[in-house]
Amino acid sequence: MCRRTDPRDPYDLLSVALSRATEPSSDFDLNDDAHLLANVKTRPAGVLCAVEDLGGVPHVILTKRSSRLKHHPGQIAFPGGKQDPGDADPIAAALREADEEIGLPPSHVEVLGTLPTHRTVTAFQVTPVIARVTAPFVARPEPGEVEEIFPVPLSHVLDRRNYSIQSRRWQNSMRHYFTVPWGPYYIWGATARMLRVLAEAVEVGQ
Repeated sequence: MCRRTDPRDPYDLLSVALSRATEPSSDFDLNDDAHLLANVKTRPAGVLCAVEDLGGVPHVILTKRSSRLKHHPGQIAFPGGKQDPGDADPIAAALREADEEIGLPPSHVEVLGTLPTHRTVTAFQVTPVIARVTAPFVARPEPGEVEEIFPVPLSHVLDRRNYSIQSRRWQNSMRHYFTVPWGPYYIWGATARMLRVLAEAVEVGQ
């Protein structure tokens, strides 16, 4: 027997919305250069969009990458990474990486579902895993990789009015991308694009 969903419950709202999101996204959505990687083999990866109740309000857990990293230093990201040989699938990769990067045990997570994959300009095929944090945990940044762990209200990233399109020059061309800033945190690029897909799926059902 299927569990009845409550449209007032934010987690039920997310679960239902995931079934509406069917189109893959990519770093090329706002640009015209997808053909450049048409024949490039992608590598599977998974990221965890973990939602935790803080003071009775759902928040998305994000990280600020270490400024000492070679790739994407200081950028805002979901915990996650490439799928290793020992990972059963991108979901397993996302859960493992979240445990390693922020100290969130897989046993404290209820996976609600996944969004369609997101292809990055660095040739990763990323599966965004949407999950609920079911038990308190002590956030622990992985030394050398994560500089900060911080929450953003779910309501903020689900409101499309908080998004804007900006651009910057990269490899001799202008690239356009989504942003959804929160306080001092500049959330942009692939992270903002995946959150935007989730926001669009939720909005369709309202």
